[in-house]
Amino acid sequence: MSVQTTKRRLSPASIEALKGERPIVSLTAYTTPIARLLDPHVDFLLVGDSLGMVLYGLDTTVGVTLEMMIAHGQAVMRGSERCCVVVDLPFGAYQESKEQAFRSAARILKETGCSAVKLEGGAEMAETVEFLVSRGIPVLGHVGLMPQLVNTTGGYRSVGRNEKEVAKIRRDAKAIDDAGAFAIVVEGTVEPVAREITATLRAPTIGIGASPACDGQILVSDDMLGLFNDFKPRFVKHFAELAPTISKAAEAYANEVKARTFPGIEHTFQVKR
Repeated sequence: MSVQTTKRRLSPASIEALKGERPIVSLTAYTTPIARLLDPHVDFLLVGDSLGMVLYGLDTTVGVTLEMMIAHGQAVMRGSERCCVVVDLPFGAYQESKEQAFRSAARILKETGCSAVKLEGGAEMAETVEFLVSRGIPVLGHVGLMPQLVNTTGGYRSVGRNEKEVAKIRRDAKAIDDAGAFAIVVEGTVEPVAREITATLRAPTIGIGASPACDGQILVSDDMLGLFNDFKPRFVKHFAELAPTISKAAEAYANEVKARTFPGIEHTFQVKR
C-alpha cells in the first residue's frame, strides 16, 4: 500500500493562534503566478473582490460575481501550497440570508479548495457569521470601511472620526468577534480606534489603513508592487515600482519588433538536416 503525503497548509486556526505571538502577514492574490511568488512569504492570501477593480477595471467591487471569485480562487490555490487561502464572498452572495451565505460559502470552499471565506459587515452580519462557523465554514470578518457599501456610504473615506462612527465600529467588531470569526480585517479606520479594538478583541485584527498595533497587516499586492501610479492611498507603501519597469520593457519589445531585431534566428525553430 502506498502512502501519499502532502504539505500541510496554514489553517484559519493557526492564523487565529498567532495573536500575541507575532504579526500576521497577508496580501491579496488573484492569479496562479502571483500566488506562487507570494506564497513563501505570507501567512494567508486573500482572493479579494478588489479583483473587480484591479483586474477588470470596474469602478467598485459591487459588480463582482460569485463565479469570478471561484475562478480566481482556483487559480490562487493552484499557485500556492503552504499559506492559508481565503476567498471573498462578493456583494449579493450572502446579504439576503444566512442560508444564502452558507450556500455561497460552501460552493466556494468545495469548488476552490480554499480554507475560509471573508465577508463584510458588522452587527447585522453576526448571526450569519455564527451560522457559517457553526457549520464548518471559517470566516474572516471585515469592519470599518466596507467597500461593498460604497453606494450607501457615499464613497471611500476613513471612518471613526466622530463618536457615532466610533461606537458603530466598536459594536461591529465585538459582534463579529463574538460570532466566532477567526480574524477580522479592520479597514480605513482612524488609528486610535483600530488600536483600541485590537487590544479588546479575542480574534486577531488585520489592518489596512488602520494601525501598526493591529495583529497583522494586508495590502492589495498590486499596490504593494507599485503597479498603479494614478492614485496612491495614504496607507499604501510601494515596496517596488514595477509600473515603469513594465512600461519600459514593453517599449523595448515594440522597438525591436518594428526594427526586426526581434525575433532573431536564435528565437526560431529550425529543421534538422
